[in-house]
Amino acid sequence: MNAISERRWKFLSWTSIVMFALGFWLSGSLILDFVVIPGLSLSGMMTQGGFASAGYIIFGLFNRIELVCAALVLTGVLVFRRHHTFINLQERWSIILGSVLLLIALIYTYFLTPEMSGFSLEINPFEATNTMPSTMISLHWSYWILEVIKLIIGGTLLSWCYRGSCELK
Repeated sequence: MNAISERRWKFLSWTSIVMFALGFWLSGSLILDFVVIPGLSLSGMMTQGGFASAGYIIFGLFNRIELVCAALVLTGVLVFRRHHTFINLQERWSIILGSVLLLIALIYTYFLTPEMSGFSLEINPFEATNTMPSTMISLHWSYWILEVIKLIIGGTLLSWCYRGSCELK
């Protein structure tokens, strides 16, 4: 029975899946952070009343995609560990880093996006303020700190897989 199941899934390369998930996720994050949101800001969309709900939809959908990518990365890293009898330091770190990526995606999905969207819905559009409230600024700082950590960890895992450290033996 074991021989049948191993032969059936032989075409499935977890290294390729992890590299694709990381590449898709990180490139999507960079496009969203440095192309889409600045473009919406420059076009004046952020001053419109419906931006909070549009932002919640955009980020909410992307957060769900991030959860799937993070789950694929962590699953792939756990599969690498399962197939190795000797676990080196890099493989242990890859499990920790994969778990941190999943935690970041969970924080985005279930804390930051709902909080930022809810807070922006509470802002009175008729009130003449030119600055963002301090609560929103701290939420944005939290987002950007997590985003930098995500990009560093994701890039590290991607380079490890590219160099062949994530191969099944």
